[in-house]
Amino acid sequence: MSGAADMKVNAWVDGRLVSASEPSLTVVDHGVTVGDGVFETTKLVDGHPFALTRHLARLDLSAAGLGLPPVDHDRIRDGIKVVLGAAEPIAFGRLRITLTGGIGPLGSDRSDGDLTYIVTSVAQSRPAASGKITVVPWTRNERGATAGLKTTSYAENVVALAAAKKAGAMEAVFANTRGELCECTGSNVFVVLPEMDGVVLTPPGDSGLLRGITRGLVLEWGREAGVEIREETLPLDVLRTADEVFLTSSIKDIFPVHAVDDRELTPGPVTARLAQIFTARAAEDLDP
Repeated sequence: MSGAADMKVNAWVDGRLVSASEPSLTVVDHGVTVGDGVFETTKLVDGHPFALTRHLARLDLSAAGLGLPPVDHDRIRDGIKVVLGAAEPIAFGRLRITLTGGIGPLGSDRSDGDLTYIVTSVAQSRPAASGKITVVPWTRNERGATAGLKTTSYAENVVALAAAKKAGAMEAVFANTRGELCECTGSNVFVVLPEMDGVVLTPPGDSGLLRGITRGLVLEWGREAGVEIREETLPLDVLRTADEVFLTSSIKDIFPVHAVDDRELTPGPVTARLAQIFTARAAEDLDP
């Protein structure tokens, strides 16, 4: 745990502020044994979480989708208050809320015990100005039991992101089992095609993607500002022809892509306009 300690992670587990380097979960916690859990990551801005209400609502959906008991928002907010009050305000960073199935058997069956509640926070560097992405050979299963849920079973994302980093990219792009553009390991993807005259396209929810909080805000705020944004089924090959490609995530906001594999791109005006809209609206309200 020296790595976590070096990152100065603030941690709260089931009502207790703990050191990031000390044991705080039982070895039979279902989150440890089988990855039975859900989580949310929010951006921290000057010590405050961004869009927390939306993140908690999605946490509810993920927990219900896994068949976990109802989430105790008050308990989570207590944990957030303790964690954020345990150190100097974080100018920019991430807050993570994790719930697991709690103590359970070593197999996939669950017990009827309480959930495990975890809240952590850490400062981090701001994102780069743009980045390269790469298409990986693995797929998202749009018909899988956990499609669209933010679960702690992230092993395939770990594998895909490691492959992307090895290829000199900062993110990996998945198609779904139908060969359609889906999402990245921790980001949603948007494209602007040359024949579409500034229209922004992004895969729909039934592609198997996670409906990102930032994705949702871009759809809302962009449309309110007059940008035409459509959710459409897209072939993976749109990444070969798009004039502009950008990602959205809770930490990166709107993130321009300057290369897809060996194809170089110039971050364009539509991406820049949406980034300006997002920055201005987010500055008006930390919990939109």
